[in-house]
Amino acid sequence: MNKPFKWALHLNFFVFAILLNSVGIVILKSINNYGVSEIKASTLELFKDMPIAIISFVFASFIPRIGYKRIMLIALGIVSLGLIQMYFGNSFTSSQILFALVGSTFALIKVGVYGSMGLVTTGEKEHNGLMSTVEGTFMFGVASAYFLFPAFNTPGQPNAWLNVYLLLIALVVLAALFLARIPELPKPEIKVSLAQEFKAMFGLIVKLLVIVFVISAFFYVMAEQGIMTWLPTFNEKVLNLSEDNSIRMASILALTLGVGRILGGRLSERFHWSTVLIGAIVGAMVLVAFVLPQALDAEVRDGGIRIFGLPLIAFIFPLVGLFIAPIYPLLNSVVLSALPKNLHSPMTGLIVLFSATGGTLGSRITAYFFEQLGGGAFYFTLVPMSLLLVAVLLLKRLTAKS
Repeated sequence: MNKPFKWALHLNFFVFAILLNSVGIVILKSINNYGVSEIKASTLELFKDMPIAIISFVFASFIPRIGYKRIMLIALGIVSLGLIQMYFGNSFTSSQILFALVGSTFALIKVGVYGSMGLVTTGEKEHNGLMSTVEGTFMFGVASAYFLFPAFNTPGQPNAWLNVYLLLIALVVLAALFLARIPELPKPEIKVSLAQEFKAMFGLIVKLLVIVFVISAFFYVMAEQGIMTWLPTFNEKVLNLSEDNSIRMASILALTLGVGRILGGRLSERFHWSTVLIGAIVGAMVLVAFVLPQALDAEVRDGGIRIFGLPLIAFIFPLVGLFIAPIYPLLNSVVLSALPKNLHSPMTGLIVLFSATGGTLGSRITAYFFEQLGGGAFYFTLVPMSLLLVAVLLLKRLTAKS
């Protein structure tokens, strides 16, 4: 039963990857189709991430009692309603409602997926491997979004792109049918009341190891979402690509994130996790510091080497995904593997809470700098990357002591 359930975890993450990370595409559509400003468009990130933070924190302790399979089926049912209203609503308000529902249901899905991993794996290495492959599948889902949405664009028909939501509804139904055929996992042994579990969650918050970890997750997501959400707009406004090419080229970042997470899982089996993380962070900072100036240089951008009629720099900058990819799943696996299984659900609630707030803040800050500085806004990502490096070094010391 464990193998089919693992496949179900991958499929659910794949579907929600498309839904969640279409936010950058819909931000660009909102600016072009609905006439909203960059700052107002960035509220879609807020509508997506705040429900993730609130729902995961409030319901993390309830989910194991309800059952991981059941909660994921409920989430798929709710998000299908959000997709239907987006298709018929066709407005910026409909987009905000959609991402509020996507964020709320993803909180349930993520707690369900992360919580059930401890029940279908044995040992830290198997947990690390499953975490990395599931997160890798997530990034390939993100990449799929960058091809799906442009495929439905039709010249002269500004509303044609909405047909993509009919396909997404079909994918959600498929994921629900696949999950429905799999028996529910045994519920983890729960010996405490809900009040005691909430107390345990707050108890986790004050542990120094957990404090450093959630700070690390916060800074990582701040940097990642700052780049991922605004890369389609960067491609159009700075590199002067068409809207379709701007979206398609952003898929390179998602693909490199997927490949990087799978490679990170393999590297973590041969090297200490801290070595992999430190190397990844330093590599990402070096690439941003040396490649971004080339992207902003008009002579290099417009008169340099071109591939398929597109500037070479449009292919190089998204390679930052190879370096930042291993960071998030390894951080999560390190802290979850160090905790007893009955604390995996409340810990996942904290992971999702701080990841969501970091993503929202990163996107909002990038939106502000984008209006002020244009593509130079991506230099901001060096700040959370530097702080993340310090946090990882502290995390290494704390885990060594424990």
